[in-house]
Amino acid sequence: MPYVQCNGADLYFEDEGTGDPIVLLHGVMAGLRFFEPQLANLSADYRPIALDFRGHGRSSKTDLGHTVPQYARDLNSFLEQRALDDVVLVGWSMGAHVAWEYLDRFGTERVRGQVVVDMSASAFEWDEYPHGSTDLARLTGLLELVQTDYDSSIEQLVESAFAEPPAGETRSLVFDELSRTPPPIKSAIVFDYTMRDYRDVLPGIDVPTLVVAGADEKWRTVAAVEDVAERLPNADFEVIEECGHCPSLEVPARFDRAITKFVESL
Repeated sequence: MPYVQCNGADLYFEDEGTGDPIVLLHGVMAGLRFFEPQLANLSADYRPIALDFRGHGRSSKTDLGHTVPQYARDLNSFLEQRALDDVVLVGWSMGAHVAWEYLDRFGTERVRGQVVVDMSASAFEWDEYPHGSTDLARLTGLLELVQTDYDSSIEQLVESAFAEPPAGETRSLVFDELSRTPPPIKSAIVFDYTMRDYRDVLPGIDVPTLVVAGADEKWRTVAAVEDVAERLPNADFEVIEECGHCPSLEVPARFDRAITKFVESL
């Protein structure tokens, strides 16, 4: 199994194909297997690469470092060690926050474009910001559930992340992947990611961007995702119909076409 050590954590990754590199960044408590269709299908023309953030998937379960900035530092180390340049970053959910943190800290030298998948500038409902998906009561409720009823916390996540609950092999994949992040790590990264606010960062990210929203998203509104496109100086916005929060698994063919069309436009 391929690993690379980044800042003291062994990160698992998968690297397919030989074309232009597309780096896939997963959401909070998830893992790279949420991108299984893209790793298989995009590899005919591109080089899709996905990694598990520390504490997630098959990466090492470190005691420390479960913050969005540390994940961004790990991403920088990963790109440097793998000698990856001219990449397209595809950040799904929290993965978009990691991409923004990376671009804010390390610049755009290695990045030719980004795809933002169903994420708002912040997950928290700040004053005068209507696009957050959680408030203090819901956040503390989730953190308590993770610590007291781990299985129910996963069930709740699955039910809300998909327009229609997944079945069969997809359901097994999702449950297996979400179960790989231990409760203490989940609590740490959920809190950190939820409280991040990138409203002031987005206007300074000038790489070409495609912002994608699921029309049937249950966590946040389409307007919340469109708000990201409006804050970025060089972004297009697309809504994927009949899809919730996980287009990579819900409608992989349509999601792949959106990525392909964007990469070809660069």
